[in-house]
Amino acid sequence: MAVNPLLRLRAIGQSVWLDYIQRDLIENGGLERLIREDGLAGVTSNPAIFEKAITSGPEYVAPIRELARRGLPAAALYEALTLEDIMRAADLFRPLYEETQGGDGFVSIEVSPHLARDTTATIAEAQRLWVALGRPNVMIKVPATRAGLPAIRTLVAAGVNVNVTLLFSVTRYREVAEAYLTGLEDRARAGAPLGCVASVASFFLSRIDTLVDERLDQLGAGEARTLRGQAAVASARLAYQAYKGIEVETRWQALARQGARTQRLLWASTGTKDPAYSDVKYVEPLIGPDTVNTLPLETVAAYRDHGNPARRLEDGIEAARALPVALHTLGIDLDEVARQLEEEGIRKFIEPYDKLLATLEQRRREVAG
Repeated sequence: MAVNPLLRLRAIGQSVWLDYIQRDLIENGGLERLIREDGLAGVTSNPAIFEKAITSGPEYVAPIRELARRGLPAAALYEALTLEDIMRAADLFRPLYEETQGGDGFVSIEVSPHLARDTTATIAEAQRLWVALGRPNVMIKVPATRAGLPAIRTLVAAGVNVNVTLLFSVTRYREVAEAYLTGLEDRARAGAPLGCVASVASFFLSRIDTLVDERLDQLGAGEARTLRGQAAVASARLAYQAYKGIEVETRWQALARQGARTQRLLWASTGTKDPAYSDVKYVEPLIGPDTVNTLPLETVAAYRDHGNPARRLEDGIEAARALPVALHTLGIDLDEVARQLEEEGIRKFIEPYDKLLATLEQRRREVAG
């Protein structure tokens, strides 16, 4: 019998996390089966995922009614529902967290997307969520905005696990890695242990290709057509080269000797948006050790069915290095693309977050009435 391709990824050194959470998946045993049968090693969430889950899942109706009867406002309703889901999922992953000595088994929750430009408020909310959840295998998601960078440093120094989200460029990845390293150094100077702090840097993929391909299509045929669908994978491969470069630096080695963990790169936004591309486009080329790939349920099923695991993350490095230059000659700057995607990414989280709060407010009023 053929070995499940998802389990073979783990043997190569890549962890598979699920980019989805819903209460019925926890209650019906679906999440536990994914852990047992597919080697699932973590879960990520975001406001868009929770908006879809809570507004469409019948299992939330009774809890919303009960919380509303207590007079909780919409924001408190949202937090009560999401924190319960995160805690229950984290408890399912706790044995894996213990088995891997804190290397895997994490569940992520995001600070309010409205705080993406506010360092102080991001730090305060992240610390509050960390304490409220009270589990060592939780990660607090902080966006890789300019305001997010000092928040990452402060939170890491305080011992909070951080999932850095909305990362779209190699340039910003280096800044994120710097914030993580500096946070660890701050913590070490304070005499606090380093081994209990975990972090991932979530590099968003399909959105890069969507925007770059759109610009290439506007340029018409010729060289522009040949570069379609290459920007995301090339950027991820270059980020991994940067990660490997950090690992051999004297600065990192000093932290590692004190028990520090590497900040693994996590491939996010891995569901294929263009039907012309393979449904495992953002899995197959990016398999490598010390990385995480967070997949939506559809991509988990697709890879289980026809995945072909092999270590490919460091293939085509020269082509990856040449791609930003080729795009630049056509007037496409990947750092500018990243800035636009960051703005859009924040908005794409604010909109479902606000929509969900409006829905919860409506249901609260119905109960009160």
